Amino acid sequence: MRKAPRFKQLCFIGCALALLLPVMTWPQAPRALPLEGAVAFTHDPSMAKEGNTYYVFATGKAPGGGEFPIRCSDDLEHWKMCGHVFDAIPKWIQQRSPGTRELWAPDISYSHGVYRLYYAYSLFGKNTSGIALAINKTLDPKSPDYKWVDQGLVLESKATDDFNAIDPNYVEDAQHHAWLDFGSFWSGIKMRALDAATGKPSRKDTKLYSLASREKPANAAPAKPGLPPDWEAIEAPFIVHHGGYYYLFVSFDLCCRGTKSTYRTMVGRSRSITGPYVDKAGTSMLKGGGTQLLAANARWLGPGGESVLMRQGAPDLIVFHAYDAKTGRPSMQLSTLAWHNGWPAAALGN
Repeated sequence: MRKAPRFKQLCFIGCALALLLPVMTWPQAPRALPLEGAVAFTHDPSMAKEGNTYYVFATGKAPGGGEFPIRCSDDLEHWKMCGHVFDAIPKWIQQRSPGTRELWAPDISYSHGVYRLYYAYSLFGKNTSGIALAINKTLDPKSPDYKWVDQGLVLESKATDDFNAIDPNYVEDAQHHAWLDFGSFWSGIKMRALDAATGKPSRKDTKLYSLASREKPANAAPAKPGLPPDWEAIEAPFIVHHGGYYYLFVSFDLCCRGTKSTYRTMVGRSRSITGPYVDKAGTSMLKGGGTQLLAANARWLGPGGESVLMRQGAPDLIVFHAYDAKTGRPSMQLSTLAWHNGWPAAALGN
């Protein structure tokens, strides 16, 4: 006779949970997506979607020549080459920076009716660099409107500056004001306000904002001649807006060294797009703070050079490169981005 009330209680709890299950949101675990096809030798990937097709732009030479190879996929798993942006380095860059042999760090976005591709030119280890802009009405190479039009210089850094104008990222804040965050080594990650209509620097707000930097450790090794010290290694900024915060993703440490690459992806957040950005522990990113998002595993080394694609009705994505632990060759990596208690989580494949 005593079991009946207990049974009714359990039934009530079970029925209540059954009613709640369709509306409850359980935290999703991040998932590394399996990739096939033309994903090898990808550096600094940046992703956009037009129609049903995803496009990834990356640093490097395209097969057969050309700058910024473009990879595309309709299912995020099978990838193929879909062309390139420039047949050659623009002449104005050849004149301005004759030592440049390769363009770097493309950043693709859509604003004011066109796709904007910000990109950089420089010399390895130097801060005599520049960021430029190219635009296109469409990403579909089969469209009659497909044509990349170079818009020229956006901003530059000189040897006398304490920053490096590479690794650009275009972002709009909640009020649709346009910004460009960028930077590599030296005094770290910077930001400039843009004219949203042109994508060029604002004439109203000319301030150079500082977002993140590394602090010099007590046992820092001396810099190699002609190169910035390794402890300054922070680059590849990317900002997204989520849940009332702006999230700044960056890469710490060293890329481009094969099996000796030590890249890792870090993140901080801020209520304001211009900062201050802090990590989970509350440490400012201007003082070396950052919460680790991606780090090496036994299969892949140096995950970094990241960018994020925010999606509606589907998990957000983070695309980055990592180095094969056996061969040292870089390859594109893709993970869903999960959000737990206000912080992102991502996965590296095995």
